[in-house]
Amino acid sequence: MKKLGNVLYILTEDSYLYCQNETIAVKIGGAEKVRIPAHTVESIICLKNTTVTTPFIGFCGEHGISLSFHSDSGRFLGRIYGGVNGNVLLRKKQYDIIGTPASAEIVRNILSGKFANSRNVLLKSARDNAEKSSQALRHAAEMLSDSFGRLMKAESIDAMRGIEGSAASIYFGAFDEMLKTDDCDMKFERRSRRPPENRVNALLSFVYMLLKNDVCSALESVGLDPAAGYLHALRPGRESLALDIMEELRAPLCDRFVISMINLREIKSDDFSVENGGIMLGDKARRTVIDRWQKRKKEEITHPFLNEKIPIGLIPYCQAMLLGRHLRGDLDGYPPFVWR
Repeated sequence: MKKLGNVLYILTEDSYLYCQNETIAVKIGGAEKVRIPAHTVESIICLKNTTVTTPFIGFCGEHGISLSFHSDSGRFLGRIYGGVNGNVLLRKKQYDIIGTPASAEIVRNILSGKFANSRNVLLKSARDNAEKSSQALRHAAEMLSDSFGRLMKAESIDAMRGIEGSAASIYFGAFDEMLKTDDCDMKFERRSRRPPENRVNALLSFVYMLLKNDVCSALESVGLDPAAGYLHALRPGRESLALDIMEELRAPLCDRFVISMINLREIKSDDFSVENGGIMLGDKARRTVIDRWQKRKKEEITHPFLNEKIPIGLIPYCQAMLLGRHLRGDLDGYPPFVWR
């Protein structure tokens, strides 16, 4: 099993990245702030204006370190990575089944995992909440069970997309019931993006960005193309397969994480600012979220399909590996991750 590598997040404006003696170094204002052995780093995410040298880009490519750039709001700008892993036959198979019944079954399995995980998050919150909220959460969970039944009967990917959209409305419609806070500014209300309309959505979008980076890295590491997906439509610049795999992982890895941080008061309304008509997570709060995210990734669970103990941070890699096995014909179907 692959080892869980570190992700280096650059959160300080005008940071300068360079390599020296097989290490990655960061300078801020001309002073070196940190130096990390390259073999321990899996990827680097730049969330502020960052300068990198041409030798540093080559160094990252040679060492298989993904280097990605994002705007202050977390919007993806671009990624640099080295040679493609895996063999061309795996990618050819990935491309060949787009739009075929085989891809429809992959989509069905991904969405069945999403519905199961969303339902489990609702039921877990129902057990912990007051009676009124508990009833609303259990009702939403029952409705997701109905959505699962319709998903199993759907005959096309378009039909599955419609069912998924309705299920997402049910799930997010109950999201506020899972938040235990008296802060009126920490309400979800509805899902909104680009820009997020409230603080909870800003926090969700930031954490989803962290997960997307992990999923993209996992797909590339097993030789799959993150852009060639089955559920999300193919568009230039869109990492459709990464978005596909994220669907089954958002609720257990991101939503539970965000709900916990809000309910434990680790993130509060004054951790955000209003910029350009949208809500943004402040720099200090970003560091808090990333620190908790990295610690969470090191916690171990037993993978439900592999029946092996793994760090939570390797779940995206395991799912990418299982999808690759299915595409090669080693597995009859793609087994989604369902948090037990």
